[in-house]
Amino acid sequence: MTTETEYTPPKVWTWDAENGGKFASINRPIAGPTHDKELPVGKHPLQLYSLATPNGVKVTVMLEELLALGISEAEYDAWLVKIGDGDQFGSGFVDVNPNSKIPALMDRSGSTPQRVFESGAILLYLAEKFGHFIPHDAGARAETLSWLFWQMGSAPYLGGGFGHFYAYAPAKFEYPINRFTMETKRQLDVLDRELATKKFIAGDDYTIADIAIWPWYGQLVLGRLYEAAEFLDVESYKNVMHWAQKIDARPAVQRGRMVNRMSGEPEMQLHERHDATDFDTKTQDKLAPTT
Repeated sequence: MTTETEYTPPKVWTWDAENGGKFASINRPIAGPTHDKELPVGKHPLQLYSLATPNGVKVTVMLEELLALGISEAEYDAWLVKIGDGDQFGSGFVDVNPNSKIPALMDRSGSTPQRVFESGAILLYLAEKFGHFIPHDAGARAETLSWLFWQMGSAPYLGGGFGHFYAYAPAKFEYPINRFTMETKRQLDVLDRELATKKFIAGDDYTIADIAIWPWYGQLVLGRLYEAAEFLDVESYKNVMHWAQKIDARPAVQRGRMVNRMSGEPEMQLHERHDATDFDTKTQDKLAPTT
């Protein structure tokens, strides 16, 4: 193992706002708003405030899948939250999610607006509200929820662990990269073994478990996260790859990936979504000024 500078923790930790890393400017050890800012409200009952991170993609894919089934009540406004600018610390956003993380949803379809935060909770809320992508059978439901919560518990090791130290930390160190690479590959092996005998992760049906897991692990093996596909030898997880490609081909997934996206090809970026026609008329390639 390469030599690394040893760190001796102080008796009492103090916040160093200049600790480096890609997200150092938005991370802080306290909660609550930093400024007053009301959230916009569009014409639909469902108001989503998000960004196309893997957690954000879960919810836009879910909504697009519901719309693909012809459920018009799932129409939604998706507002862009620029986390690099600290939008998630505005007072309006904190009112919807006191944890200041995207995605956050407001459902205004009832007599009292309902906030829902945490991506897994939003998926479950929408699945129960509209009666799709979650089994009615008790055993199948339990399997689906087990995998949904597997994702919620496992992905922080992939994102905050592996992704941070491999791609975002101000310097690369062998110990944390090895530690979280081992765990990421173990998780991929868990999925690969399960998908060897299943069409989808919870069985024969496509569920919120797949919708939750795919934006993280599916996009990882498809080479869209952390530029780490070769490093992780993702091609060796053949069952995960087949599953990821199958879900990637779904039109609703392709649309969901575009919503609130601020990176990549301009034609794949729909910063805000207020109507289905926005996919045809308001992607960045169509809005960008001509030269």
